Amino acid sequence: MIDTKFIDDLARKISEHIPAGARELQQDLEQNIHSVLQNALAKLDLVTRDEFDVQTRVLARTREKIEQLEQLVAELEKKKR
Repeated sequence: MIDTKFIDDLARKISEHIPAGARELQQDLEQNIHSVLQNALAKLDLVTRDEFDVQTRVLARTREKIEQLEQLVAELEKKKR
């Protein structure tokens, strides 16, 4: 899920660059920009930073276990010969 604060800030920054004549429509434009950004980012199938960090730790532990098992297999193969 995308952080809505990030999308709100981005929509606000974009709407600030709208010409002064269209300022009356700023709130409506900001909401529309927010919706467009949220839909576009949702299609990217992104993960949160927390989810990414969790998966990174899981991957690191898995690599450690694989290395341990590789060493164990190597030792067992030496003993077998």
